[in-house]
Amino acid sequence: MRRAPAVRTDTVSCAPVVRGSPRWSIKLPLDMGPERGWLVRALAGLALILALASTSLARAEASYRSIDELQQAMAKGQLSSEALVHYYLDRIEALDRQGPNLHALIAVNPDALDQARALDQERREHGPRGPLHGIPIVVKDNIETQDRMPTTAGSYALASNFTQHDAPVIAALRAAGAVILGKANLSEWADFRSSRATSGWSAVGGLTRNPYVLDRTPCGSSSGSAVAVAADLAAASVGTETDGSITCPASMDGIVGLKPTVGLLSQQGIVPVAHSQDTAGPMGRSVADVALLLTAMVGSTDYTKALDPNALQGKRIGVLRFEPGKYPQLDIVYARALDRLKDAGATLVVVTAPDVAPIWAAETKVLLTEFKVDIDQYLGGLSPAVKVRSLSQLIAYDRSSLYELELFGQDTFLQADTTTGLDDPAYRAALARARQLAATDGIDRLLRESRLDLLVAPTTTPAWRVDILFGDRNTDASTTLPAVAGYPHLSVPMGVVRGLPVGLSFIGPARSEALLLACGYAFSMRSPALEPPTFVPSLEALEFRPDQGP
Repeated sequence: MRRAPAVRTDTVSCAPVVRGSPRWSIKLPLDMGPERGWLVRALAGLALILALASTSLARAEASYRSIDELQQAMAKGQLSSEALVHYYLDRIEALDRQGPNLHALIAVNPDALDQARALDQERREHGPRGPLHGIPIVVKDNIETQDRMPTTAGSYALASNFTQHDAPVIAALRAAGAVILGKANLSEWADFRSSRATSGWSAVGGLTRNPYVLDRTPCGSSSGSAVAVAADLAAASVGTETDGSITCPASMDGIVGLKPTVGLLSQQGIVPVAHSQDTAGPMGRSVADVALLLTAMVGSTDYTKALDPNALQGKRIGVLRFEPGKYPQLDIVYARALDRLKDAGATLVVVTAPDVAPIWAAETKVLLTEFKVDIDQYLGGLSPAVKVRSLSQLIAYDRSSLYELELFGQDTFLQADTTTGLDDPAYRAALARARQLAATDGIDRLLRESRLDLLVAPTTTPAWRVDILFGDRNTDASTTLPAVAGYPHLSVPMGVVRGLPVGLSFIGPARSEALLLACGYAFSMRSPALEPPTFVPSLEALEFRPDQGP
C-alpha cells in the first residue's frame, strides 16, 4: 500500500524522533591547548564508553521485561526511566520508522525524556510513587493528553486538536508516575468510518503491521496500542473498545488486553463512537501488567491483590465454541487451553451462545445513532483551531481531502448522518433489545442456568492477510456479547496457529474484572510464553517446527 502522506507527525507539530540532549555530555573549558588534548580525548573516550555501557545495560535490563521487572531494575540502580525511554526510542526508530516499518505510533512525545528525568530525580529524592513510577506507556490516539501531541483519531481533520489536558484515565496514570511515551496508531475513527475499512490504517499513521507476520492484520481498532507492546516499543499501552477493539488486537498480536465494564472508567476526553459501549482499557505483556494499569486507572481498587495462581481451583466455567470444524487448527490450540483450565482445578461446562445475528442488528442501529450525537458533541466542544465541528462537516472534509478516502469510503459516516437522535423510538427499542439479548438473555442467563462463575472462548481467529482492496475479512469472534452487554472481557494468549498468536477470552458479569484477571493470571501461569515476534514478511517465509502450533 502507498503510505498516506509521508508527512506523519511533523504535519501535526510533533517531533516523533527528537531525542533531546545526549545521554552523556561533559562540558570542557574552551581554552585547553594541545598539551591538554590527551585529557579531552580521554574524557571523550570515557563518555563514549559510559554511553555505550548505559545503552547496553538498558537493553539488557529492559528487553521484553514486565513492569515489575523494570521496577526491580530501577530500584537496584541498574536502570533509570531516562535510559528506559532511550531504549524504547531506539526501538521505535529501528522497527517503527525503519526496518519492518510497523507504523504502531503516530507520534512520539517530545517531552518524554524530560518527564523521565523528572521522575528519576523524584525517585532519588523521595522514592517511587508506586509500581508505575517511570514506566513509559503509549496511548491510543483517540485519547487526549496534555502533552505536545494532538489527538487525531488517525484523521487529518483533527490535526490541530491539541487539547492541553489529560483525559481522566491518562491523568490517573500520570499521577501514578507513568511516562507518556507517545500516541499509538489506530484504525481511523476507531474503525467506524466504513464497512470496507482495513484495520490498523489511518490517514495520519499509515498501515500498522502485525509484528509476527507483517502481511497479516494486527486487528483493530487499538492496533498500534497492541503492536507497540508486542514489539517492545513500550512497556504497556492504553486502548479503547466499542466491540472488539482491545481484545481482537490483543489476541492477534499476542498480548493481554482487558475491556472493562462500561462505566468503570471515565469516557471524558476520548473521541467517541457510542457511549453505551465505549470504554478505555489497559493492554500489556502480562495479566499482572494489565492489573497494574487498571489499578491506577480506576484508583479505588487494587486489582493486583486478586492475582492468584490457584484462582481456577473450584471455578465452574462455561465453554463457548465456534462452529465445529470451521477452524480445525484453532480447535487444537483451544482444546489444549481447556486442558490447562481443567488441570488447574476448574470444572468445564459446555454451553451454547445465543444467536448473535439479532444482537448485531440491534447494535448497528444503536452505534449509528449514538455516534452522530456523541461525535457532534465532541467536535463541537473542541478549540476553534479545529475547523470540523460536526459529523456533516467531517463528511465534507473527507470528500475534499487528498488522503482520507485513499483506500476506502465513508459509508458508515453517511449512514450515521441520517439518524435522528436519542429520542428516536427505533433507537430506544434497539438499545433495549440489544441489552436484553446480550446481557439478560445472553451472558446472565448462561451463568445463571449452569451455575457458572465465568465463560471462556477463543477470542477470535488467527490474523487474516491484509487486503486493502476489499477490506477486513469477516471472521468469528467472541467480542460482541460482552461488548453489547457492557460486561468485562479479558483476552490472554493461549498459543499460536502456524506462527500466528491466538487468545483465550475470559468473560464475566458486570464489575467482575478482579475475577477475570485472577483466572487469566492462573491460566497464564500454566501456559508457555509466546516467543517475541521476529517480523517475518509472510507465513510462506516461516519454516515451521512442531512447537509452533498446528
